[in-house]
Amino acid sequence: MSDLQIGLLVIGAAIVVGVVLFNWIQERRFRRQADAAFQAPAADALMQPGAMPRDLERVEPGLHESALDAGGAAGDDEADVHVELSRRAAPAAPEDVPPPVATAATAAAPRSANPPPAAPAPYDELIEYRARIGGDALPANAFADALNQARTLGKAVRWTGLPVGAADWEEVQPWRDVHYQQVVVTMQLADRNGAVQEEQLAALCELLQATAQRHGLRLACDDVVDALERAQAIDRFCVDVDVLIGLNVVARGEGAVNLARIVREAEGSGMALGVDGVFQLLDSRGEPLYALCNHDAEPFSAEVVEGQASQGVTLQFDVPRVPDGLKVFDGMVAFGRRLANEVGGILVDDNLRPLTDSGIEKIRSQLAHIYERMEARGVPSGSRRALRLFT
Repeated sequence: MSDLQIGLLVIGAAIVVGVVLFNWIQERRFRRQADAAFQAPAADALMQPGAMPRDLERVEPGLHESALDAGGAAGDDEADVHVELSRRAAPAAPEDVPPPVATAATAAAPRSANPPPAAPAPYDELIEYRARIGGDALPANAFADALNQARTLGKAVRWTGLPVGAADWEEVQPWRDVHYQQVVVTMQLADRNGAVQEEQLAALCELLQATAQRHGLRLACDDVVDALERAQAIDRFCVDVDVLIGLNVVARGEGAVNLARIVREAEGSGMALGVDGVFQLLDSRGEPLYALCNHDAEPFSAEVVEGQASQGVTLQFDVPRVPDGLKVFDGMVAFGRRLANEVGGILVDDNLRPLTDSGIEKIRSQLAHIYERMEARGVPSGSRRALRLFT
């Protein structure tokens, strides 16, 4: 190799090193500027303490081929009920939810001499990804376009702002004449469609970046890699506990059940008929506790002809969405047995095998295990967090 070639290689290497060094210096400078722009005092309004312990050891689920029967064989006649995981198989993922990046932000909005203490920013570190926006009295209408576009990203996005001079956060409503000290935008990390994807998080940040540049605002997005790890972890956990239980009431032998009697019993028990032709027992929030469906293709209707018959009916119990699930399950079993007595039928599993007291108790013990796991992971059944994840 000639001296000229060696010299060119040295010059080229020096240029590459120089470019890398320049980029590194620029990145540090921009990071310091961003940290300075969003530096928070000790009482940071945009930070919220962790909602669940991180050192919990994972417990594997007891749900496999059989229906909620972790302790017996797959063919146990007494406990083989209709149970299905409501989603697809879980991807390989980290098993513990890692802690979020501990960064914070405050905005440089005008303040009174004695501003009221601000409440913590509405951010759920277990199930959300966060972006923070700061500026001088941010007008609500500055977020109108971004808010509409965020609805197309495939995951739930929340917009909350802290009005100038206020202590409480509120939902950002672009049509209102209000200015904010700070705005926090969060995207849900998982739901029944699976974990959030990197493209969705990137699209949200790009959308907010365009808004920030257009209106001269400051933007700080949390770490995407950390968010994706948390999304996969919580999604894997959700798949493990996302169970639907079905108990069936069918006629004995080759007969059919009387629908008119079924409807009268459902209405007398406080169940309401929905527009989808399914009866539901609702709690005080209007959330379903369990549902009653007709086996036949035709759903229930408001007017049932006396003597109208069906092959059977199914009671459905969405395990993670129901508060005080064991009590509700007991009530559903009791109601199923009343239906069976009313129509001269029998309470059976999905394979038409009778459900005995022993089989019901096995199901109940497995439900207790699921609910213990949900409590330990910080997602109590029927809680607001659970309703968001299992949607």
